Amino acid sequence: MSTYQVNAFAAHQAKGPLEPFQYELPEIGSEQVDIQVEYSGLCHSDLSMLDNEWGFTQYPFVPGHEIVGKIVRAGESVKGLSKGDSVGLGWFSSSCMHCDECMSGSHHLCDTMEQTIVGRFGGFADLVRCHWGWATPLPKSLDINKAGPLFCGGITVFNPIVKSKVQPTDRVGVIGIGGLGHMALQFLNKWGCEVTAFSSSPGKEAEAKQCGAHHFINSRDENAMQQIAGSLNFILNTTNVNLNWSTYLNALAPKGIFHNVGAVLEPMAIPAFSLIPGEKSVSGSPLGSPALTRKMMEFCARHKILPITEEFDLDGINDAFEHLKSGKARYRIILKV
Repeated sequence: MSTYQVNAFAAHQAKGPLEPFQYELPEIGSEQVDIQVEYSGLCHSDLSMLDNEWGFTQYPFVPGHEIVGKIVRAGESVKGLSKGDSVGLGWFSSSCMHCDECMSGSHHLCDTMEQTIVGRFGGFADLVRCHWGWATPLPKSLDINKAGPLFCGGITVFNPIVKSKVQPTDRVGVIGIGGLGHMALQFLNKWGCEVTAFSSSPGKEAEAKQCGAHHFINSRDENAMQQIAGSLNFILNTTNVNLNWSTYLNALAPKGIFHNVGAVLEPMAIPAFSLIPGEKSVSGSPLGSPALTRKMMEFCARHKILPITEEFDLDGINDAFEHLKSGKARYRIILKV
């Protein structure tokens, strides 16, 4: 039986530094592929996992779930992919392929799905393994060095647009102009919507409009918030902090949807009568299915959508984490392996 040595970077305790780490992969399974990692995005979820904010990190911990690279090995039952293909891999790396969710196309809702950096080693390494169904082919027209964040941050904000049936004639809002929000602005602009960006940082107005926002509102300006009351069909929250939810629900038009993808750890106080009179709703979602990820990549290729990135070498991984912690990232960090 063949085994394969993987060179990676791992933390051995919560909030600890990442250090060179080696481990072995067993013989490849019949439906698995091995990806030689070329670039891997650094996501805020990697930081949350490193610090064990969510309570289920296992150490040694190898982060990295926004992976781009080439297939170097493929099991005998792999379909549609071959050695040498350029692919991307995000938060999920496998699902059961037989439950109701998988069989209906919602693989990302599978009860037994495998998460790329939960209970296994991720993509801050020279090799990562996954089920072939979760390895998404890369359109040739996209820059491989910038595409990684699309497989986590990108699909996280693309899925709600499809799920919520956002229409090109809708007026929409995005809360938070950061790693997720700046991609949401691009998607919604190219979707055809009239887009409003909400941020507590007025200095981000120019960047928000470059990404596709038609309007910018300082979320601390109460008058500006009141002026848009009842006007938006869809609002996407990308932040992970507690906000004045009633203010945003008041901005929704009748039958409007407030959709949350930010990992807000505190309970969200939603007054019932901010929803009932206007038949408004609050929803949330994780990433998306393999099929929707492929559609997103086609949409990105057609409209030339890519995240705004900064690049570090993998050897500088701890510097990259400090840059992320400091809030200086504009807007996604890419690690070159």
